[in-house]
Amino acid sequence: MIIRLNKADNVGVAIYEISTGSNASQYGVSARADIPKGHKMALSPIASGAPVVKYGQIIGYASNDIEAGDHVHSNNVAMAEFDRDYGYSADVQETNYIPESQRIQFMGYRRKNGRIGTRNYIGIVTSVNCSATVARHIAREVEKRNLLAAFPNIDGIVPLTHGAGCCVATDDDQFAMLQRTMKGFANHPNFAAVLLLGLGCETNQISHMMDEISPQKGSLVENMTIQDSGGTQKTVARALDWLENVLPLANDIRREPAPLGELNVALQCGGSDGYSGITANPALGLAVDELVRHGGTAALGETPEIYGAEHLLTRRAATPEIGEKLIAMIRWWESYAERNNSAMNNNPTPGNKAGGLTTILEKSLGAVAKAGSTNLNGVYEYAEPITAKGLVFVDSPGYDPCSLTGQVASGCNLICFTTGRGSVYGNKPVPSLKIATNTEMYQRMSDDMDINCGGIVDGSHTLQEMGVEIFETIVRVASGEQTKSEINDFGDNEFVPWQIGAQM
Repeated sequence: MIIRLNKADNVGVAIYEISTGSNASQYGVSARADIPKGHKMALSPIASGAPVVKYGQIIGYASNDIEAGDHVHSNNVAMAEFDRDYGYSADVQETNYIPESQRIQFMGYRRKNGRIGTRNYIGIVTSVNCSATVARHIAREVEKRNLLAAFPNIDGIVPLTHGAGCCVATDDDQFAMLQRTMKGFANHPNFAAVLLLGLGCETNQISHMMDEISPQKGSLVENMTIQDSGGTQKTVARALDWLENVLPLANDIRREPAPLGELNVALQCGGSDGYSGITANPALGLAVDELVRHGGTAALGETPEIYGAEHLLTRRAATPEIGEKLIAMIRWWESYAERNNSAMNNNPTPGNKAGGLTTILEKSLGAVAKAGSTNLNGVYEYAEPITAKGLVFVDSPGYDPCSLTGQVASGCNLICFTTGRGSVYGNKPVPSLKIATNTEMYQRMSDDMDINCGGIVDGSHTLQEMGVEIFETIVRVASGEQTKSEINDFGDNEFVPWQIGAQM
């Protein structure tokens, strides 16, 4: 069976594997080669140099003559530059908001500054790689002593360790980005209390951040350095003394009703395949539209993975300035790739290609479907605090842990992660809801997947039904229902701040 996604398309997507000679009867075309499921078949001849069209958009150009029925993939499709009509704000529409009295609520943790958390963790935020081991020692000692047994309302201790923080300039983008990331996590509403831990002599001094963190956390924030504390063992002992005081306070915080407008959902896809733009991503887009109607926020990211589809967002930008900011980021990424001897089309990955994706244009067009149909109300730098409601964009790489580190630092308190190949990502302190694009993978990896959107092509569910299921699951997870990644205890190794500058 072949699906043609737009009447302008000259390729269709194989829902099941098609053997050579099989007739895709609805289009009167026979397969001239084996077509793996999720891959594309030409529905009409495509001359060499002519555009290959999917979703009604260009995904590449034929690198040689393609006959109707051919397998259309990396062997006969190439990237090429072409003009996109950015049409800034041309497609802006009024959002059909639900009256406040009728909006859904969720059960969340209200913090001192009024922000709402979906989880109740204690964080250890390290300023530099040199304090990473001590942070892990503290968390290990908590586990060894079983200190959390008496505090069941605390979800865990999270040591956030990384490989940066020293031998960098303090006046460049990389340093500012790391500081934003650390402050974003330290102030995150999913942390009831936070310990900031440094070595003492590093470039990334904790003291530079305390004025922006202490008012957010009040007495539930502490900072210390290994050097001032007298070394490793004394630092661990001092941290445990602090924890003895804050654990009862954090445990006393209880969930209470909160408006859905306090949800900031990070949108992510990883291990994408040929089904991603047909099932999970558009279904998530419908859920995002409903979240926005209830006053909530959804943050799209992965700038290299909207490349070639950015014009679909600029046309929805609430103001031309918002659209122009997005295109400025695209231009930065083009320059960034060039000066690092790379190319924007180095993405998709081998796994993406095995799943049927051929070019970054095709991958991006499917990825943007996660953003639904509402206006784009804001564009933010990596780890910059999100202030707008509705659909927004946060600049970040396509590498999932790094991208999500930025989105969480920007304030996202729940993650929706679509996957076709089977990504096993999880996050602490933010729950990650995994949405499968196809039934086969969902069944094979059911211990890691929360929702199966494969029924959209299997015929058991409609796109609209899956959008409703995703939305309802978002509300339940925000209220405390555990995701599969939480059950599997993912999230201890997924704090990956983006490093773009020179290491001296």
